[in-house]
Amino acid sequence: MECPHLSANVCIAPDTATFPNGCPSSWCCSVCRSNKSPWVCLTCSGVHCGRYVNGHAKKHYEDAQDPLANSKQQEKPDKERLQHTVCMDCSNYSIYCYCCDDFVVNDTKMCLIQKVREHLQNLENSALTADRHRKRKIIEDPSPNKKLLKENGSTTGMSATGLRNLGNTCFMNAILQSLSNIQQFCSYFKDLPGVELRNGKTAGLRTYHTRSQGEVSVSLVEEFRKTMCALWQGSQTAFSPESFFYGVWKNMPNFRGFQQQDAHEFVRYLLDHLHLELQRDCNGSSQSVKPQANISQSSSSKCINGASTVVTFVFGGVLQNEVNCLICGTESRKFDPFLDLSLDIPVQFRNKRKNQESGPICTLRDCLRSFMDLEELDETELYTCLKCKKKQKSTKKFWIQKLPKVLCLHLKRFHWTAYLRNKVDTYVDFPLRGLDMKSFLLEPENMGPENCLYDLAAVVVHHGSGVGSGHYTAYATHEGHWFHFNDSTVTLTEEETVGKAKAYILFYVEREVPGAEKL
Repeated sequence: MECPHLSANVCIAPDTATFPNGCPSSWCCSVCRSNKSPWVCLTCSGVHCGRYVNGHAKKHYEDAQDPLANSKQQEKPDKERLQHTVCMDCSNYSIYCYCCDDFVVNDTKMCLIQKVREHLQNLENSALTADRHRKRKIIEDPSPNKKLLKENGSTTGMSATGLRNLGNTCFMNAILQSLSNIQQFCSYFKDLPGVELRNGKTAGLRTYHTRSQGEVSVSLVEEFRKTMCALWQGSQTAFSPESFFYGVWKNMPNFRGFQQQDAHEFVRYLLDHLHLELQRDCNGSSQSVKPQANISQSSSSKCINGASTVVTFVFGGVLQNEVNCLICGTESRKFDPFLDLSLDIPVQFRNKRKNQESGPICTLRDCLRSFMDLEELDETELYTCLKCKKKQKSTKKFWIQKLPKVLCLHLKRFHWTAYLRNKVDTYVDFPLRGLDMKSFLLEPENMGPENCLYDLAAVVVHHGSGVGSGHYTAYATHEGHWFHFNDSTVTLTEEETVGKAKAYILFYVEREVPGAEKL
């Protein structure tokens, strides 16, 4: 949004010496000393924690509105009184106005915000460079040609790159990190030729997007390719996906803004748009891949229709939906392509009290069985029988007709109850290796034992109580090591830690069979 309060409140010198020392992204709140999400006031350069920590940046603004809290401001006329309303997030350099209660895209006439942003970026880069020389210590991994990095007491991967949070974009970061560790999918985009989107003086430059650049065509495939290339190259500790986020704003209007979004909805929309864009000619050449065999083109999901792409090649599977009329026994079958399966957590586990430790543990197979098992349709889902010519009581059952190369499983943790959307916080036990899907197949006898086994590649976790709040992180495996991706922070972790996570989205990769078809 365009903020009218900048000229009256942004009045600090871009190179002010009152800024603290060190990396701006690690500055501490002057009240609680927390270094999580530091925000700097652009009126007085005071540093406080953001609204998703302890909210001292907001308290700083509120105190400025109280005449008793600042006797000096009380003496000034209302028009001249400084409001301390505009802050900059020191991690992603986005601007927030408490008076407008929204993030800001415009700047002052003197471009003070951009100058402050550039100054903080220079401070960040200088501090990181000095910190690398002073604190980093390389230790050798027992396996050949692999190194680990020890930094500030925590062990991290040398080549692992985090993603900066651009204002509640943890949902996007968790999905991008997960997809970057699905090698067959990620490698396809990394191998695509680059598409030059800007011409003239700005060609090749990565600018800070203000999301107010008009109707500029943006290739989501190209921005996704750039992001995948930036990860795991080891040249930086954190990458800012602002160009990709700008592409999301342009191509996926549902995700415009800085509010928290659902990671599952994001990955579905993202795969959908990547698929549709790849179907079109990119820079004069088609990017379609080998079509999948025996897949029906009739689907309620747009992202499966049309020519096959890397999206359907990797994530595409097929369900057989059987519906039986309980009055005349007529059976109806249809095939439904899918990119992921959304699984309910069975009711008997959902109703388990939080402090109840005893009793059976819900497993991923329990959720899969609940999805596949025969069920009687309720009154709102009555089936129109072709023989009876009217809606009749009926049963429904799913079978998997074709398994995908990457099986994406979404655990339905958010449910509407009355006027609230509550979270199911039940722990679901899931295997890290050897998920056997053979018992859920329509024709298991036609599949070899190795073709039905899946190993976990990544898992997305939602921390918090509500879909519109909380925080997303991801665990993913890379070259035999498990990593925890928490926005710009990446740390090595143990398998036991991954197994204890309360999964929201699971990405399982088909176990390779010698001689199998590759993309």
